[in-house]
Amino acid sequence: MKYTKIRAAVFDMDGVLWEGSRALDGLTDIFDWLHGQRIPYILATNNSSTTPADYVAKLTRLGVNGVDESHIVTSSNATAAYLAKRYPAGTKVHVLGMNGIRRALEDVGFDVDDHASQVDIVVCGIDFELTYEKLKQATLRLQSEAAFYATNPDKTFPSTEGVIPGAGSLLAALETASGRTATVIGKPYAPMYEIALNRLGTAPSETLMVG
Repeated sequence: MKYTKIRAAVFDMDGVLWEGSRALDGLTDIFDWLHGQRIPYILATNNSSTTPADYVAKLTRLGVNGVDESHIVTSSNATAAYLAKRYPAGTKVHVLGMNGIRRALEDVGFDVDDHASQVDIVVCGIDFELTYEKLKQATLRLQSEAAFYATNPDKTFPSTEGVIPGAGSLLAALETASGRTATVIGKPYAPMYEIALNRLGTAPSETLMVG
C-alpha cells in the first residue's frame, strides 16, 4: 500500500491514557502537542459503562483541557448508532450493562425496559455490579426471537487493582447459556472505527490508531 502521511489519530483510553483514576506519564503533554499542531483526534473506548460527558469530566480532573464530547466515541455510542440505522425508535431493548449503554440507547429513541418479558433486542455491555439475576434475565430473553448485540468483546479490563473481567467475559456467559452468538460492535470490529473515521474525515491509511 502506498504510504500516506498521517493526518489524524485515534486513541484508546483505559490502559493507554490512564489506569483507573491515575493518569499515565505524558498525558497532558500529548494533548498539548495535538492541540498545538492542530491534529484532529478521537478518543475511542470499548468501555460502555460511562458516557462521553463522564470522560470529558475525567480528562478535566486529570489536567487535560480542550476536549469535548465530539472527541469521544464509546462502544455504547457506536452500538446505539449502529442499531438506530436498523431498528425504529421505540424498539424495546433489554440491557445487561450500565448507564453508558443505557443512556446511549435512550438518546437515539429506544425503549430500554428491563422488566418486559418480550423484547426485540438484547444488548450486552460491561456491568461492574453484575449479579446472577441479571445474567438469568438476559438469558431468558434470548430464548425468544430477540436480536443479540454486544458493545465489545474485551475479555479483560485494566484497573488499578490489576486486570479484571471485561464485557467479553459477560458476553461469553450469555452466549454459553443461550446458545446464541452476538453481533459485536466495538473494537476491533469495523462499526466503531467507521464512526471515528467519519468524524475525523480521514481514510484508514492516513489515520493512526494508538492502543
